[in-house]
Amino acid sequence: MKPNCLVHYPLLVDHPKMCPLNCYFCRPVSKQMDTYILGIESSCDDTSAAVLKNTHILSNEIANQRVHQSFGGVVPELASRAHQQNIIPVVDIALRKAKVTKNQLDAIAFTRGPGLLGSLLVGTSFAKSFALGLGIPMVEVDHLKAHILSHFIDDETGLDHPQFPFLCLTVSGGHTQIVKVESASSMEIIGTTIDDAAGEAFDKAAKIMGLPYPGGPEIDKLAKLGDPDKFQFPEPKIEGLNYSFSGLKTSFLYFLRDRLREDENFIEQNINDLSASIQSTIISILLKKLKRASRETGIKEIAIAGGVSANSGLRKAVIETATKERWKTHIPKLQYSTDNAAMIAIAGYFKFLEGDFATQDLTPYSKSKFSNFK
Repeated sequence: MKPNCLVHYPLLVDHPKMCPLNCYFCRPVSKQMDTYILGIESSCDDTSAAVLKNTHILSNEIANQRVHQSFGGVVPELASRAHQQNIIPVVDIALRKAKVTKNQLDAIAFTRGPGLLGSLLVGTSFAKSFALGLGIPMVEVDHLKAHILSHFIDDETGLDHPQFPFLCLTVSGGHTQIVKVESASSMEIIGTTIDDAAGEAFDKAAKIMGLPYPGGPEIDKLAKLGDPDKFQFPEPKIEGLNYSFSGLKTSFLYFLRDRLREDENFIEQNINDLSASIQSTIISILLKKLKRASRETGIKEIAIAGGVSANSGLRKAVIETATKERWKTHIPKLQYSTDNAAMIAIAGYFKFLEGDFATQDLTPYSKSKFSNFK
């Protein structure tokens, strides 16, 4: 929605008149002015708030929820309750560390989806009330698009940003996609999983082996001590650039079932090699399609994003592949790989510059609504 005033002309979304009070929604957006964005992320089990000045990160605070560990996964009701407890303190800390007052904020960016509906409702409701109270616009952000745009966050490290167009392998707990990125507002999914995501494969394999939640980081840690070639697991044969991980999870389950019948201590005695082997297989599946996408599109500017991009094995494999394929790669810092509000703020910043503001009547969505982000 373009910045027509919904406060003074609430029923006329496309009203051509400008607000006589020159309220925030009716002011022209200038790219020359410093812009302060508060980002709010509450899509799953972490409550996060961040403050950006233009594209520069001033603060990025995250409150983790350890209550889920004993259940072996995220419990949605517990997650939403924890968000309610955490969101005000986290926002307060983010503003204090950024040395920015609430009255300096130009907009509130928040995750609308996809994610856990109860968790998203907490962040959305807070963003609505905070923006309304301050009289500033709010910007809705798609969580997956934010992961991709996290590469444009500026901090003291001064990492290079991807050049458009580029390909981004987005891998998280619930999504695995290859996205062709033409600009900050124009993206096309050219490959996606037809069933389970890579992150789910990591977590399921970890659970089968009896590792604690979250399982992906545990496998990554143990894999460093194991032999990735010790055990072989089948890779799916899926046409095009799409992925599938459900068959791999099943084959891993049956493999361990048969081995445990022969030796009840098989997992304990081979935990490092099992972790290394399953991780190697997942990474191989991911990179084969990414290489194919690069060759088919002719794009050699490659990025990875999402929670699984924090996996050390994947990062190393991407760097090694880049040398062979002559890619220019972009790997996010660890704090911008997992769910965080800094990525929400940067995505919100780009939409703010376009005057693409959200309305007070929107509702969050639990599943991604789009086949692309255009």
